[in-house]
Amino acid sequence: MITVGEALQRAWQTHQRGQIAAAEHAYREVIRAVPANPEAHVYLGIALFDQLRYDEAAAAYREGLRLRDHFPVAWNNLGNALRMLGRIDEADAAFATALRQKSDYANALKNRGTLWVWAGHIERGLEWYQQAMRLAPDDAELHRNLGIIYLLQGRYDEGWPEYRWRWKMPGMPRPSLPLPLWQGEPLEGKSIFVYPEQGLGDAIQFVRVVETLQERGATVVLGCDPKLLPLLSGVRGVGKIIPFGGTFDRVDYHASLVDATDHTWQGEAQISGAPYLEISESLAAYWQRYLEALPGKRIGLCWQGNPAHHADPYRSVPLAAFAPLMELPNVSWISLQHGHGSEQLTSVEFGDRLHRLPENLDQSSGAFLDTAAVMRGLDLVITTDTSAGHLAGALGVPTWLLLGRVPDWRWGLRGSTTPWYAAHRLWRQQEVGDWQTPIADMAEELRERR
Repeated sequence: MITVGEALQRAWQTHQRGQIAAAEHAYREVIRAVPANPEAHVYLGIALFDQLRYDEAAAAYREGLRLRDHFPVAWNNLGNALRMLGRIDEADAAFATALRQKSDYANALKNRGTLWVWAGHIERGLEWYQQAMRLAPDDAELHRNLGIIYLLQGRYDEGWPEYRWRWKMPGMPRPSLPLPLWQGEPLEGKSIFVYPEQGLGDAIQFVRVVETLQERGATVVLGCDPKLLPLLSGVRGVGKIIPFGGTFDRVDYHASLVDATDHTWQGEAQISGAPYLEISESLAAYWQRYLEALPGKRIGLCWQGNPAHHADPYRSVPLAAFAPLMELPNVSWISLQHGHGSEQLTSVEFGDRLHRLPENLDQSSGAFLDTAAVMRGLDLVITTDTSAGHLAGALGVPTWLLLGRVPDWRWGLRGSTTPWYAAHRLWRQQEVGDWQTPIADMAEELRERR
């Protein structure tokens, strides 16, 4: 018969393999057998947190702490769950307790810094990060986080070197290639293989660097997710495009698209906000005819990003918050939301005001291609910080981008324009959680434009 500790260790190994639901079940089995075991409740909290069930995770951590108050790991984890729920002061109190119980707890210092950065108090967050750095100078996540903040603040000379630490983090492996990594060497007469490293939005945003590499004399091979091949095949500067895992002749270097941007970056003035993605005129004409049946101004709306993204609670907006826009006359609203978030269409009173595009959108021509053609036929796209915003920007479609109080680094901390996309206008949240104000401002401007 195995001990409780052995049962929890086996469950944790299952958890580490990514079988989170199975691990949750195993933790609950331990709790049923030994309900007063505080570690089991904390392990359960971690499984619930990893499934984005933050309220339940917080409850599990609190139960573990009821059973054992001196438990710095549990206090730290509780702080993280409360952070994701937007309960800033409660989260800070949890981190403070963890640090009272373990003063050299670098992870709690780091998480406390992240809490205050996301809450919009960047300098306060940096103070906690600096304390954590003194305890854990080789913590890759901490360096990565500092890099993001410096880039956000426009401190590029400091930000890029710190951001490179991301490659030392778990879950960020480079492709296994027998090639040297490009780190800014001359490219005249050379060849380079480049590839996206993160989400679809990043792929669309940073693929523009391919043209810069070609201008420096390189022959560029672009690798990407197979579903993006049709969309990215027309990017200027691409010598060859292949799906991930495809074969190509030996090249001189490799780099991710963000790496390549890092090493060609000379400040915002170097970025061209001009469109760089193209779609076929026949596809654009097909969707233009489709949209002609919709009266008035045609405006696309996208409100939800990937819920698995760590910052999603701070960047996605409930569809219900857009109610003031739906009251505007002479506007045909088109839902650009696919997958996550689209279920909200049936739960809002104005759901019938949003035109649904066909369910087979993007399934026959390639990922994003139909959506791109629809965007080309719109007067305006309004979106939160999702891949839809990058797609519209890369096409040169007028876009209003709704940003949280502390946005992704690429948008900076102030201003209503961005060097990345000439047709973008940025609408910034001034207080964490307050989407009503920027959306009301959008509605007022649209009324004035009638």
